[in-house]
Amino acid sequence: MASNYLAFDLGAESGRAMVGTLSDGRLTLHQHHRFANPNSRFNGHYHWNLLAQWEELKTGLRNVAAAGIDLAGIGVDTWGVDFGLLDRNGDLLGNPYMYRDDRTDGVMDRVFARVPRCEVFQATGLQFMQFNTLFQLYSMKMANSPTLQAAASLLFMPDLFNYLLCGRQANEFSIASTSQMYDPRRRQWATDLLRKLDLPAGLLGQIVPSGTVLANLKPDVAAECGAKPAPVIAPGCHDTASAVASVPAQGDSWCYISSGTWSLMGVELDQPIVNDKALAHNYTNEGGVGGSIRFLKNIMGLWPVQECRRHWQSQGQQYSYAQLVDAALAAAPFIAVLNLDHPPFLKPGRMPEKITDFCRATRQPAPVDVGQTVRTALESLALAYRHTLLGLEEVLGRKIAVIHIVGGGCQNELLNQMTADACARPVIAGPVEATAAGNILTQAMAVGQIKDLSELRSIIRNSFELKRYEPRQPAAWDNAYARYREILAM
Repeated sequence: MASNYLAFDLGAESGRAMVGTLSDGRLTLHQHHRFANPNSRFNGHYHWNLLAQWEELKTGLRNVAAAGIDLAGIGVDTWGVDFGLLDRNGDLLGNPYMYRDDRTDGVMDRVFARVPRCEVFQATGLQFMQFNTLFQLYSMKMANSPTLQAAASLLFMPDLFNYLLCGRQANEFSIASTSQMYDPRRRQWATDLLRKLDLPAGLLGQIVPSGTVLANLKPDVAAECGAKPAPVIAPGCHDTASAVASVPAQGDSWCYISSGTWSLMGVELDQPIVNDKALAHNYTNEGGVGGSIRFLKNIMGLWPVQECRRHWQSQGQQYSYAQLVDAALAAAPFIAVLNLDHPPFLKPGRMPEKITDFCRATRQPAPVDVGQTVRTALESLALAYRHTLLGLEEVLGRKIAVIHIVGGGCQNELLNQMTADACARPVIAGPVEATAAGNILTQAMAVGQIKDLSELRSIIRNSFELKRYEPRQPAAWDNAYARYREILAM
């Protein structure tokens, strides 16, 4: 029998409501709602507009109900680290902050002054990024935040939406693991670390595995949206966990890139790697579907291109992403290379100017037009992939034979080819809707329609068209990588 599952898939740039129909070992997807992810600057800080996000989710549920679709499950996935705080009555204490807000500037150094960097890594096995939940909470402590003092519980963004949908508070495994407050070796909260930082460990709740049936849709939500009762299921609530679940790989000599606003590049393991090499390369151990570990690195993905596009739109220049890729394809190669970890690139606004400033500061020619700017960003991303791949192989002590690229970014054929060229590895691209597919099939696994992760990936291979890219132009990319290493050392 065919079964229908609803995935709410929210990325940093946009969200969608996708219905997946699983029948005879094949998955078909249909989009019922798509929206820009609402956020705004309020009182000097960047926030997610939770009420607007919640209305978009209800609109998606209404559209599905109006289409007469009976649901076997509803699941939510989002980006990592961000959260809402609730009081003891379960009421939300303000709009969640956006991870790009500057309240965490300099906070990592303040944390390391109390607990050494190596000790934080030993406790959490997580890559250091200034917006990780640990540093967000510590910034609130430093500011004597009355919101933090009044809080009784913390729910990460997908946990918060699950709570609004079904009324149950729980922290799902994969999203909890992005916080830098979770110990992947002991498989529990890193409470000793929180105590050393005088952070309230009591805010953190029960951790449930990916693929947990939480509760049924609340009657008031169902009535408001005209929907029938259905179970709310925690899939891989971190969008990358759902995306990695749907990587159509076989064997064990592969790595993945979940490509979007961020690129997350890594491998799937049974156990975390928390050692000096992992720390030196700033790799991270995050939770995955089936209790797996996503050993990976967060890389500034297509964000620079997205921000350049937004800037040009504000100047009256309208470009589709396809037009930007065509302009990049026509531009001369290797004008300059960027260190995508350059702190100003993290913040919104003036991205073309920031790229020009970086090139001048590193004594490189600056891009002079749209095509050169986009090409420089894409080439730099491909070089970052190579750098990450070599680090993965060093830590793992083995060769990676093939790279799988999934997610919206795998539609960028120029970047796919650049990745194959830069890394000197074949690239297999697809599926585009990896996160929604992984979300949906994890729900199906939760209710027993799918046996395990191996069967899930077999369904992906049977359901979606994949494209292979072979490496070429090795000498040009070797030279570019040598320049990239020089830029990183500056």
